Amino acid sequence: MRILVTGSSGLLGHKLVGLLEHKGFDIIALYRSKPPATCSECIKLQLDLTEPERLVDVVQEHKPDVVFHLAAFTNVDACEKEREMAWRVNTLSTIALVRASVRVGARIVYISTDYVFDGRRGQYREDDAPSPINYYGLTKLAGETPVLAANGVVVRTSGIYGSGPGKKTFPIVVIEKLGRGEEIHAAIDQWYSPTLNTLLARALLTLLEKLDEAVEHGVLHIAGSRVSRYEFALMIAEKFGLPKDLVKPVKLEELQFIAPRPRDSSLDVTLARQLVGSVPFWDHEAALEELRRELRQTG
Repeated sequence: MRILVTGSSGLLGHKLVGLLEHKGFDIIALYRSKPPATCSECIKLQLDLTEPERLVDVVQEHKPDVVFHLAAFTNVDACEKEREMAWRVNTLSTIALVRASVRVGARIVYISTDYVFDGRRGQYREDDAPSPINYYGLTKLAGETPVLAANGVVVRTSGIYGSGPGKKTFPIVVIEKLGRGEEIHAAIDQWYSPTLNTLLARALLTLLEKLDEAVEHGVLHIAGSRVSRYEFALMIAEKFGLPKDLVKPVKLEELQFIAPRPRDSSLDVTLARQLVGSVPFWDHEAALEELRRELRQTG
C-alpha cells in the first residue's frame, strides 16, 4: 500500500511516518522545510502548501492509496492576524488535495481540531454542530467539508503534544520551567483533551485497518480525556517529580490571547475507543508515562 503523508516532519507526522515505515508501507513524505528523520526508505518531497498546484501534481504522479493530511497552519493567534495565509494553507490546499485524491482513487484521512467548536458545553460528540469562534477553527472546519463529501475520514483531536520537532508544546514548557524552578501559569477555567503524538500516531495506524468502518462514521474524535490546563499541569508535575506549588492557576482572560479560545473544547471519544481502542490515547497516565520514557531516551 502506498501512503502519502503531508506534514511528515511535524509533531504528529514524524511519529506517523516512522510507524508506517516500520510496518513496511510505501511512503511519500511531504515536508515544508526539514525532511523527517524517522523514515529512511520513504520518498521525501519538499512542498509548500501555499502551492496547491504542485500538491496536485505530486498526488497524480505518485498515485497513493491513502492520504494522511496532517499539515496545517496551526498557530491560532497568527491565523487570526494572517487570515489570507491561513485560508490558503488550511482550506484551499485541502480542497486541492481532496480533488487530486479523488482523481487517483485515494482515500483521505484529514486531521482536524477541537477548535471547530465554540466551547460552551464541552465533551463534544462527532454529530454535534460545529461553531468555531476563531479563524483557525473556521479554516479547519472549511477543510472538513470537501473531505466528507469525498467519503474521507475527519479525525478531530485536541492539544497535540509530545517530543519531537517544532515549537515546544505546553507539557514540554511545563517540564522545562518547573525543572528550572520557575513558575508556570495555567488556565483553571479552560478545558480540553490533550493528546500525546505517539499515541495518536498509533491510533491512526490502527485506523488504517478499519478505514471502511471509519468512512461510515465520517468523523472520529481521537483525543485525550477532558482536563483543565491547570489540572494537566499538576498531573505533569506529579509524573515527572517536579514541584507542584510552582503551578499557578490563572483565568483564561488573564492570558490575553489575540484569538478567542473555547472555554471547553473537550471531545467525547466513545466512538473512537470502540474503533481503535487497542491504543489508550485517552489515558493521561499512560500518555505521560510514554512521554517520560521518550524524554529519557533523548536525554
